[in-house]
Amino acid sequence: MTAEEMWRASGLTGDYEAWSFGDDADGLAELVKNGVKTATCSALAFYKIEDEELPQVGEYSVILDSAENAVCIIRTTKVYVTTFDAVTKEHAFKEGEGDRSLEYWRTVHRRFFTEELQETGLPFDEKLELVCEEFEVVK
Repeated sequence: MTAEEMWRASGLTGDYEAWSFGDDADGLAELVKNGVKTATCSALAFYKIEDEELPQVGEYSVILDSAENAVCIIRTTKVYVTTFDAVTKEHAFKEGEGDRSLEYWRTVHRRFFTEELQETGLPFDEKLELVCEEFEVVK
């Protein structure tokens, strides 16, 4: 099912974004669908580079798998900016990955952001600003 087909079938109205997670799109989409993953984050630098607006509370997104099939629809419930070194154990738990610990989160995300930033020529450091987003599955 495409994002558009899922959106039409949902009965929801208005605008939505359709996107997949950058790392393990299938596994993370499944965690979202099952209600385990209720948060995510991305580097603020990417929003600036791509001249994109930050997510807003109340916005809808169709989460896609790696083949761009629609998996579920989420609604953003909270958005805030913090630094990598200030991410809390609560946020790490809500991201739902691995053992859900802050240590696991830092290890995986340090590697992810280092690789992603290298593509833009930017270095990773612990003060990297992150856009943290919390959400709920609605369909």
